[in-house]
Amino acid sequence: MGNTMKIGELSRRTGVNTHQLRYYEAQGLLEAERATNGYREYDENAVLRVKQIRHLLAAGLSSEDIAYLLPCAIGEEPELIGCPELLAAMRERLGKLDEQLDRIMRSRTALAGYIDAAEQTGKKTYELFA
Repeated sequence: MGNTMKIGELSRRTGVNTHQLRYYEAQGLLEAERATNGYREYDENAVLRVKQIRHLLAAGLSSEDIAYLLPCAIGEEPELIGCPELLAAMRERLGKLDEQLDRIMRSRTALAGYIDAAEQTGKKTYELFA
């Protein structure tokens, strides 16, 4: 397999703990070969892949979203090439986020209305008994 590293070295080089690296592998985001002794071995590309995963997670994407995005990712940040599958997945995710934002704003508006009404009722009640 050429130059390889074990999970501990990948963890040190990326700052990501081994438990998280195993999770990325379980989610299909990171690939490891198995040595004859059963240890995971990663190639040099794994360092970049983990950095890409971290950036995409920091952007609020789920591991499922990231699985769609990684084949179209270039560089550490990463930059995303406009693959049709990628664009469809990102548009779907954006639509879901917009729906969540709408629900949150409706909840916020309702809660603020209840607070205002309760404050007004509280003031009137206080004035009656003062």
